[in-house]
Amino acid sequence: MAGIYIHIPYCKSKCIYCDFYSTPQVATMEQYVHSLLCEARLRKTELSSPITTLYIGGGTPSVLPLELVAEIVNGLHEVFDLSLIEEFTIEVNPDDVSPHYITALRQLGINRVSMGVQSFNDNELHAINRRHTSQQAIEAVRAIQDSGIGNMSIDLIYGLPEQSLDSWQRNVEQAIGLDVRHISAYCLSYEPGTRLWVMREQGKVQEASDELCVAMHTTLVSKLEQAGFEHYEISNFAKPGYRSQHNSNYWNFTPYLGLGAAAHSFDGTNRRFNPSNIKEYIKALSENRTVFTMEELEWWERHDEEVMVRLRTSDGLDTTVIAKHYGSNASDTLLRKARPFINQGLLNQKGTILTLTPQGVMMSDHIIRTLMWD
Repeated sequence: MAGIYIHIPYCKSKCIYCDFYSTPQVATMEQYVHSLLCEARLRKTELSSPITTLYIGGGTPSVLPLELVAEIVNGLHEVFDLSLIEEFTIEVNPDDVSPHYITALRQLGINRVSMGVQSFNDNELHAINRRHTSQQAIEAVRAIQDSGIGNMSIDLIYGLPEQSLDSWQRNVEQAIGLDVRHISAYCLSYEPGTRLWVMREQGKVQEASDELCVAMHTTLVSKLEQAGFEHYEISNFAKPGYRSQHNSNYWNFTPYLGLGAAAHSFDGTNRRFNPSNIKEYIKALSENRTVFTMEELEWWERHDEEVMVRLRTSDGLDTTVIAKHYGSNASDTLLRKARPFINQGLLNQKGTILTLTPQGVMMSDHIIRTLMWD
């Protein structure tokens, strides 16, 4: 199996918390799409396994005119064998969604939509500079469902400025009531370089307390599990049969090809990184040359990634796999470091499998860092 990720680095406006590479300068869209397809042709031999997932993310892919989305999809079909695609996802913003738009996406073979809602509270949306309203989000969900695309995910954020536990609970209940199949929920992160970071430093916003974030996460997990969702990764919940195949492949170390400015690729051993610069990206492809830099991971870097990624999932970390990939010394060291967390009830050990407990999830960063190779 293998996957393809397409990065669309355009947004109509920047959310105050976002540190992903994006720009509101949309004049280069057409050139950019041509560059994407040129890169696909130049790098088509990097994937040797059948392609089963395709993901168009961003940025905000839904700001692209439909004709450019169609150009991307049709161009990829000319370069790759996409006959075995099982999951084809595109990210959208609620205010870009219309019945006509979604119908056109479905006709292009897109069978999964991921929508950035973040909140169903208009005051919270305004505080983080989201473009849509709560009502627009609800109407967009229904439009997508009415189009026949039943495989839909929405993103939510907790710990927003001035957000209360009651407000968060209503957000979760609203999401459940819309009968979506997948929910990704993240605690608000204050990333250096974002407007949110600056606002906190200037005292214009106050970060939610750890206690409030723990209570919000507990509410999230409880309500979604009661509604029949599987908590299959720290930030991801799905109805049975609706886990994100593309993202699960990241966590399983399945090879993938990333196309576009700021996109990453992984072939099992090496990572490739495209520059976070549209002009540089377009210029290189106009000269018919790739622009990525390559990094060959050391064994201990692969070990640390495996620990980090697998512990985030409900399937957990198999210590026999660590021994197979990195030697018995690595697995013995891992178990020695894990023992205090097991004794504290932060890690479960079932046979050779380690998983985070509900209490451990809230300390996952600390636990994972501790289990990494010295």
